Amino acid sequence: MSEDHLERLQKFLAQAGVASRRQSEELIREGRVTVNGRVVTQLGTKVNPARDQVRVDGRRIQLAREHVYIVLNKPRGVLSTMQDSRGRQALGDLVSVPARLYPVGRLDAASEGLILPTDDGELANLLTNPRYGHDKEYRVVVNGRLSEETLETWRHGMLLDGKKTAPARVEVLGTRKDTTLLRVTMREGRKRQIRRVAETLGHPVIELTRTRLGPLDLGMLDVGQWRYLTAKEIGSLAALKMRAQKTASPARRRGKGR
Repeated sequence: MSEDHLERLQKFLAQAGVASRRQSEELIREGRVTVNGRVVTQLGTKVNPARDQVRVDGRRIQLAREHVYIVLNKPRGVLSTMQDSRGRQALGDLVSVPARLYPVGRLDAASEGLILPTDDGELANLLTNPRYGHDKEYRVVVNGRLSEETLETWRHGMLLDGKKTAPARVEVLGTRKDTTLLRVTMREGRKRQIRRVAETLGHPVIELTRTRLGPLDLGMLDVGQWRYLTAKEIGSLAALKMRAQKTASPARRRGKGR
């Protein structure tokens, strides 16, 4: 085997999105990595990604194909699906790339803001499943001025369909005439939750824009425009996957011992 085809084991693990290089070195030291069935603890070990079988906690590790990650600022009136069978405007009318994408972080048609079209199903689950605790941040304009009591009710949770909403951060950013600008940060995401809570509290939503989803920020992206994620943003998503895998690993190991 030519040395040209070899990669240091920790570099291979990092490239595969398992962990950072430093964290991959810890996995190797802990004896959690095998190469072709043998436990490897030496950091100088090299592997051929095309031939060698590498596993972490028994899970096969391979260099994944490159996924497509896009940040889109969805306009109002556009459906949060890639296509619509009834011919209504959808995300696919705004984003055209040679990949089969689906949207992460849906918004109702009347709302706008950050949506992540991607072909990475694992990431979609990580960002939208409340168990992983990723924040979603919204800029919300509501009718009227909210009392401190109303704000505290929203922050601590209230009954919606017979079930209490999870605590949320609700900050007043400003007021103008008979409206209030809020920043709402939450982890759960029931259907039309912000609109329904605001309506129940007597302050209907006038405008709603999602500005952040997990580590991804809308920034200065204009409404209706999209861009590919930067290398730094993709790295932050890889870190999310690594943390989720690390959290799940002890459970998998306990299950194998039963």
